[in-house]
Amino acid sequence: MIKVGILGVSGYSGLILFELLLKHKDVRVTYIAANNTTGKITDIWPHLLGQTNLFCERFDIKKAITLCDVFFLAVPHTTAMKIAPELLKENIKVIDISGDYRLKNASVYKKWYHATHTDIKNLKKAVYGLPELYREKIKKAVLLSNPGCYPTAALLGLAPLTALYGKKISSIIIDAKSGVSGAGRKADLALHFSEVNENFKAYKVLNHQHVPEIELYLSKISQQKISVDFVPHLLPIHRGILETIYVALTDKISLNQIHQTYKRFYKTEKFIRVLDMPKQPELKNVCKTNYCDIGLAMRKDQKLLVITSAIDNLVKGAAGQAVQNMNLMSGFKETEGLL
Repeated sequence: MIKVGILGVSGYSGLILFELLLKHKDVRVTYIAANNTTGKITDIWPHLLGQTNLFCERFDIKKAITLCDVFFLAVPHTTAMKIAPELLKENIKVIDISGDYRLKNASVYKKWYHATHTDIKNLKKAVYGLPELYREKIKKAVLLSNPGCYPTAALLGLAPLTALYGKKISSIIIDAKSGVSGAGRKADLALHFSEVNENFKAYKVLNHQHVPEIELYLSKISQQKISVDFVPHLLPIHRGILETIYVALTDKISLNQIHQTYKRFYKTEKFIRVLDMPKQPELKNVCKTNYCDIGLAMRKDQKLLVITSAIDNLVKGAAGQAVQNMNLMSGFKETEGLL
């Protein structure tokens, strides 16, 4: 049994994380906090009535250190890098759900997040928490950087192709669509019901902060530089991400060959479902789960592969993957609390 703390329990990812951990047989949640609100957690999230008596506090680093073995940071970007070093000094394992430790280059971080990174030492040490690719490193991690929601769907969708056929890729276009919860729980005119309902729009076109994350890890997988064109869209739904990925190929590859490659690549992965052709992912089949569903299709000339990848942005794209990583870091069964 390990003692766990959460900062950011008043947000959507923090809530889902708290719900998952309350049901986890190897975990006891001992400390919850938020920087924007305090009080009974059942006042913040009334549906938790009868499940917990914990009080959401203003974050206190000294108290967190005394009460926790593992700490989750479900906080806005630039916040985690101020807190993680203090927790790590006390031998507390840290799982950061923000973007502060995903990029390994401080200048790249500054360019895309518009802030100076203040924890360069740990930036280089943090382990990227995509279990399907970095399981063994995750098991040894003390600072874990949870992947972004868009990159999770993109990397899982593209990993088998770039690993085996990277030299045959001439371009990648990622057309991504996300539910509103991906923007977090905040007061923002663009996220108001009247603005989102019966509407659909692109945003941060070719300029989203997840671009360098996707490119960095695709390049590592393929062992060559990979660039992507990424266009995110806001869906008028609460949760879920579906990405349609268009990959132009320099040489012909049969769809059956690629499909078998994906099946082999993810053969032992509990949370990856490569669909039988011609089936394609649907959000209703992954929402409220830690699954990633992947579908494949090929143009007749075998020069354009279309990959569809679907996840729940709050689970596999955030809290669920964080729990999966905690399980690996703690020596628990990887699927514990997630199936």
